Amino acid sequence: MLLSEHKDLKLEIKSLPEKEKDKLLLRLIAKDKVLTEHLHFKLLEDEHDLVERYEKLLATIDETVNELLSNKRLTSKDTILKMRKLNGSITHHFKVTKDVTTEMELRVHLLKHIPIDFNDGVFSPLHKFNEKLSVYFVKSTVSVLSKYSKLHEDLQFDLRDSLNTVLAKIYQNKTSLVAEELGLPKEL
Repeated sequence: MLLSEHKDLKLEIKSLPEKEKDKLLLRLIAKDKVLTEHLHFKLLEDEHDLVERYEKLLATIDETVNELLSNKRLTSKDTILKMRKLNGSITHHFKVTKDVTTEMELRVHLLKHIPIDFNDGVFSPLHKFNEKLSVYFVKSTVSVLSKYSKLHEDLQFDLRDSLNTVLAKIYQNKTSLVAEELGLPKEL
């Protein structure tokens, strides 16, 4: 049931006493963890907290990438699982803060540093994960480029070099086949 479809309900909600509205609002907010966290951020936190959240997530990305790179038996399966988890953390960060700048910086940082080149043979059970990682990595880049095109030109200027590094990484590895199929540019 959408509230916009029930104008009578909307009017009745507006006519409720303030105390009752507050009680209902608090009950509704408590049911959604992301909304609760977003309201906490919006009402109780400031710019310093945004920087702290950003730096904490950046450190998590760096730690995960270092952990992956130090693993002597690193596979594409490990990488895709970690990359998906990190992308989920970045999405959560954006849902809470609604800050496009830090979201884009985090996504580009992840794409720049996550390893994507694996030499598993065609008959290896991990070969299918190489393909999945290639597709996931390129589609993640396409998504970032889509958001990039909507940014203010000053932000685009700040991110251009990093994104060109990501594009070069894509075209220097096996991901280039997927990138060409999806029409990904070689440079911005």
